[in-house]
Amino acid sequence: MSGRVTLATAKRVLLQLRHDPRTIALLLVVPCVLVTLIKYVFSGGEVFDRIGVPLLGVFPLLSMFLVTSISMLRERTTGTLERLLTMPVGKLDLLIGYALAFAAIAVAQATLLSIVAFGALDLQVDGSKGGVIAFATANALLGMSLGLFVSAFARTEFQAVQFLPAFILPQVLLCGLVTPRGDMSRFLEITSWAAPMTYAYTALDRVGRGEYGLTLAGYAFALAGFTVGALILGASTLRRRTA
Repeated sequence: MSGRVTLATAKRVLLQLRHDPRTIALLLVVPCVLVTLIKYVFSGGEVFDRIGVPLLGVFPLLSMFLVTSISMLRERTTGTLERLLTMPVGKLDLLIGYALAFAAIAVAQATLLSIVAFGALDLQVDGSKGGVIAFATANALLGMSLGLFVSAFARTEFQAVQFLPAFILPQVLLCGLVTPRGDMSRFLEITSWAAPMTYAYTALDRVGRGEYGLTLAGYAFALAGFTVGALILGASTLRRRTA
């Protein structure tokens, strides 16, 4: 790996995003609007306080997955990646460069969303607000890594969008957000352990309720493992010549 190449790739991606205001709005503004909408859909504060913290991770995960999968697909279909891979550049250099660029966006996204939720919307948590922001950022990073990975299996932007209901929404249903996993059928409860979002949701929910210890650490390590694993699998899909 070359640090210079990795940073150059990250800088190029960030410059491209800077000239795309609609994508920036999707990443930074839309999650804040959605959390605000949830706040006022439930007139009482108790429901919002219960589901608000997990949603600080779910909304960034969804938006980062969508944007990164389409962005990487564009790089593949326009030949940008193929041209770069004809140079003495490592696959991990490129993918980590993309990851660093979107990681910076993820930190900004999670921080802004948390400021809106804890400030303007008065979201109440029993745990550490700093811990909530950290795990919300980790959720966004997971969405980013999954988006980079699944982009290899799409040929058009429409196909990339289809992965959202096909790959992400089942995880939303299984992670415990809609109903506690313990109330599901045994088969679905067991299946939910294979879903990355289960660990993302549960870790954020536990830290929001002030639960710490080895169990939370286990969820955090699993979340990090899924993120790194998706990046490694994504690097394996990069080819130096078009098939």
